[in-house]
Amino acid sequence: MRVTLSTLDTCESSFTPLVVIELAQDVKEETKEWLKNRIIAKKKDGGAQLLFRPLLNKDEKEAIGNQNLYLVGASNIRLLLGAEAVGLVKECTDAAMRAFTYGTRHSFKGFHDNNDDFLTMAECQFIIKHELENLRARDEKMIPGYPQAKLYPGKSLMRRLLTSGIVTQVFPLHDSEALKKLEDSWYTRFALKYQPIDSIRGYFGETIALYFGFLEYFTFALIPMAVIGLPYYLFVWEDYDKYVIFASFNLIWSTVILEVWKRGCANMTYRWGTLVMKRQFEEPRPGFHGVLGINSVTGREEPLYSSYKRQLRIYLVSLPFVCLCLYFSLYVMMIYFAMEDWVLSLHEDNESVWTSLLLYVPSIVYAIVIEIMNRLYRYAAEFLTSWENHRLESAYQNHLVLKVLVVSDIFHAVAAPLGQCHSAASWCGFNFLNCFASLFYIAFVLKDMKLLRQSLATLLITSQILNQAVESLLPYWLQRKHCAAVKKKMRALKVDVDTTLYEQVLLEKEMGTYLVNKGEVTGPFRFFLTPGAYDGVDSWEYCSFPGTFDDYLELFLQFGYVSLFSCVYPLAAAFAVLNNFTEVNSDALKMCRVFKRPFAEPSASIGVWQLAFETMSVISVVTNCALIGMSPQVNAVFPESKTDLVLIVVAVEDILTMVILRDGKGATVDDKALPLALLPALL
Repeated sequence: MRVTLSTLDTCESSFTPLVVIELAQDVKEETKEWLKNRIIAKKKDGGAQLLFRPLLNKDEKEAIGNQNLYLVGASNIRLLLGAEAVGLVKECTDAAMRAFTYGTRHSFKGFHDNNDDFLTMAECQFIIKHELENLRARDEKMIPGYPQAKLYPGKSLMRRLLTSGIVTQVFPLHDSEALKKLEDSWYTRFALKYQPIDSIRGYFGETIALYFGFLEYFTFALIPMAVIGLPYYLFVWEDYDKYVIFASFNLIWSTVILEVWKRGCANMTYRWGTLVMKRQFEEPRPGFHGVLGINSVTGREEPLYSSYKRQLRIYLVSLPFVCLCLYFSLYVMMIYFAMEDWVLSLHEDNESVWTSLLLYVPSIVYAIVIEIMNRLYRYAAEFLTSWENHRLESAYQNHLVLKVLVVSDIFHAVAAPLGQCHSAASWCGFNFLNCFASLFYIAFVLKDMKLLRQSLATLLITSQILNQAVESLLPYWLQRKHCAAVKKKMRALKVDVDTTLYEQVLLEKEMGTYLVNKGEVTGPFRFFLTPGAYDGVDSWEYCSFPGTFDDYLELFLQFGYVSLFSCVYPLAAAFAVLNNFTEVNSDALKMCRVFKRPFAEPSASIGVWQLAFETMSVISVVTNCALIGMSPQVNAVFPESKTDLVLIVVAVEDILTMVILRDGKGATVDDKALPLALLPALL
């Protein structure tokens, strides 16, 4: 008999829970009943045809207390039909990659009728999320019991429930047994070994697996730089001008590693099936608002917002604010140089051990100020980007990522015809300027290689220490505190029921939200917590894992420190390797024990971060060519004609830039990303 959605039963009393839905405490009973009926209703009747039950039954609610927590799952056949609906790509028995269909299921490798492991748990939860998100209003005008929560035909019900505060969060559950196996093979035993990338992908999905794959690859790519840099540092320590050989190696290294990664990334994502997976139609983001109307592209009724109004907000508010912040960043940099001059004069007048140590204080203070300014500005940048009211979540996220690429002038030259977010682009100017402006000023204005080495070392090491403390130690300590409180609460219940699942859900539902409980984190610590991840409903995963943005940003800045100026401080790569070895374990711990489990998101690449690193590689080529041209050894070859030297340096820089840009044309990045082909004219 041919299996169809209409023949499936959605009344199973016992099933494996995959997703948790938490409702607000004061939600009306008619709303709960309506939501339940829509989730379990058959697809032909406008439902999701999933399995649904409360976390606690009637007796448990009386013993433990009412909790508006509900479990969502699906039968194996329903998940397979859902895999066909979302377009998952699987390997066939003939080794070809094809979109899965239920009718041809036996032609796919590893499929058996009694096999529940054909789909990974991450894929199952992604299917559940897709089905919940595609629950749409039919003829309802409002959510029952809430006349202010208006509906219109085609509106995503779950998004309206989230934005109305009726549903507080939706998150996927951990599988305790599978998580324990993953931890044992991943980070619990500290050893120099490859990460189980395929296992990470099976549990967390492709987006998270690609991040850890890139982190591992980048760490190993830094090892040659560290191996060469260590003896170079030891034997040429006092001669700050003998950096030509290392700078030349920098040119080759920064060009080659990104091309190798693209090939490895394509190989992984093809094996996972995401490289050839078709994109799904993207809904407006929950934070998007406007006047109800008909979308001329989709033909659906949805909120519409004038792009003219958005441009006015960008040019009249966001851009002036960002320019003011850029000016403030430069002002702080000049204060840093004034402090350096004062400390240096003090050391020259009264040379001692204490004044020698005092020489490092301005750089350390400046590094701390940079971290504080970056995080404070991140809050402002995210607020402005949300206020500009972008329609799509992908556009919002891409604009945020593009803020860290290159200087804002370069981006603004091409942003207008591409329709990109100018305020987001402006933050790239702030972030790049804030982190690297002082180094460029020292290198090319002051031309003080000794001060450049000292500043680079201090900035790099201080930022790594701060990031480890803020991103790993503080969240882990807070989570341990919360975990102890939950266990104490469970021991105090003293009820004669099995509370294992209840304890797990209670613990996981607070992950990701404890960081913003007003009673727990106060004072200056709040400035270091991940902004935006918990501020309102700007993504479907409300109050969950904050994403890999900050992790990629940390690697991006690290790549900048190493590729731009490590020729004058060869130990930069060695410190980066040491930091990344601990970063792998601390990030794994955060994923498994600190933050909520994120919904899997199919990805074919690291997205616009590939473009970000390639852009930094281009800047690295220009910077290292300029440093080589400034070196006394190269100047000695052209003692009379500086014109020949300049022409040769420019020619080498242009050749290497064209090589990078030619190879970058095949990169798999978002269609809205800044085209690499536009960069030569700008540089």
